[in-house]
Amino acid sequence: MESKVYSAEESGGPKGFTDRELDIMSVLWREGSGTVVEVRGALGEEVGYTTVLKMLQILEEKGAVGHEREGRAYRYYPLVESVRAGGRALSRIVNKIFHGSAERLLATLVEDREFTAEEIARMRAILDRAKRRRDAE
Repeated sequence: MESKVYSAEESGGPKGFTDRELDIMSVLWREGSGTVVEVRGALGEEVGYTTVLKMLQILEEKGAVGHEREGRAYRYYPLVESVRAGGRALSRIVNKIFHGSAERLLATLVEDREFTAEEIARMRAILDRAKRRRDAE
């Protein structure tokens, strides 16, 4: 399958996903593509075939997924990058839950969790880059 993965802006994709749409998109991002049967199985819940089919059709109407024929079935694949969608969702969370404070979000993410030295080093490097960007402005 030769298909480009579009950002939400390029594809005219959605500004956000419902919880069920996000569940389905997560399967497609993780697996790369899937038929209705495959997506349904990967959800690991009792979700009806027609429910998954309808959600994939809605996602396609929104410009988030595309499909190609595979035998008698359709294989669906994401057209919106997970990083782009995740960034948008995270921005909404920061604004609505943490009142625009990335510091509060970070504290929530790291408090009461154990990290390896390598993970801490990578997180510190991210913060150092942010500081350098700020200092350069």
